[in-house]
Amino acid sequence: MAEPSFLTAVRASYDTVAAAYVERIPPPAALDPVSRAMLAAFAELARTAGLGPVADVGCGPGRITAHLAGLGVPAFGVDLSPKMIELARQAHPGLRFAEGSMTALETGDDELGGILAWYSTHHTPPEWLPRVFAEFRRVLAPGAHLLWGDYVGDERLRPTQGYGRPVSYESYLLPLDRVAGLLEQAGLVVTAKLEQEPGGRANRPHACLLARKPVP
Repeated sequence: MAEPSFLTAVRASYDTVAAAYVERIPPPAALDPVSRAMLAAFAELARTAGLGPVADVGCGPGRITAHLAGLGVPAFGVDLSPKMIELARQAHPGLRFAEGSMTALETGDDELGGILAWYSTHHTPPEWLPRVFAEFRRVLAPGAHLLWGDYVGDERLRPTQGYGRPVSYESYLLPLDRVAGLLEQAGLVVTAKLEQEPGGRANRPHACLLARKPVP
């Protein structure tokens, strides 16, 4: 079966921008206080539950993966871009990073103690999100949590440049309630919502959702 064109575009684009991305994106310590607090809350939930390793899906160069590990979480990273994975392994040799797609994770059912999808789903066309969120539910252990964070809105973006380099991906910004509804439809229980207005380095509204896989 041929790979969906959006995955090909995302992989090629992030391979192209990887080095510039590392130079331009601030480290986790420079995130706004609310985002840092949400990551800390997620880390505490995952650490306390102790249900298994936590996947940082769309990990890029691994900075947030390493941040979670620093918070005591057994975290590993997954990304579509081989170049991003190469940079993550170079920067964080003590952590595990693997190439992979969130549309088909190479993880068994009920194996993960948490999933972080941190600004990593907006390149996914909305019609693919039910499949992605169903995949998240499949691999999460019962009682395990998902933290989703991304820009929100009602817009389809088609940039030709990203981080000063040519790109071919698209971005799809959805209202927060729609994302929450898609998670619920996938069988996850949304336990917290947080939406922030533009400010600081964020020039668009952005939001976080915490969700949990029910225990039978």
